[in-house]
Amino acid sequence: MIDLLRKRMSIRSYLAKGIEDTIVKTLLEAAMLSPSSRDIKPWEFIVVDDKKIIQQLALSKEHGSEFLRDAPLVIAVIANVEASDVWIEDCSIASIIIQLEAESLGLGSCWVQIRCRETKNKEKSEDYVKKVLNIPLQYSVESLIGIGYPKERKKDNSKPVEWEKCSCNTFGNRI
Repeated sequence: MIDLLRKRMSIRSYLAKGIEDTIVKTLLEAAMLSPSSRDIKPWEFIVVDDKKIIQQLALSKEHGSEFLRDAPLVIAVIANVEASDVWIEDCSIASIIIQLEAESLGLGSCWVQIRCRETKNKEKSEDYVKKVLNIPLQYSVESLIGIGYPKERKKDNSKPVEWEKCSCNTFGNRI
């Protein structure tokens, strides 16, 4: 796992190649196996491979979502907010699990934060995405994850561990 974390990076440029159904199902299985508080699993996942819809999702934020237009696959991570008070945390865990599984399968990915963001027209990003994807009111949108075969990868993404951010027993007692 540590090697996977060392090489994983946000990928925003993809080959014009679709992702096989078996791989999409593996990504979804990984997401569904993610841990959640009290095992409630408040999330749902919307797989988007329709280029017209992906083009619309690329407009979901003023900055930081435009790269989606070239992604062959986008997974929207949403949750029924009535099911759990910690849906944000649960969906965040599921989102990173999707990204780590994508990396393990030779894919690249990048997370687009939707919650608490705005479109270029100052519309709430979440409201915009809910309209595009026909998401019911009791659901909230945590993220959109662009996924595809990377156009290129950097040779070494590993960075030195910032040990000064780690304490033992009490804050400031550095490891």
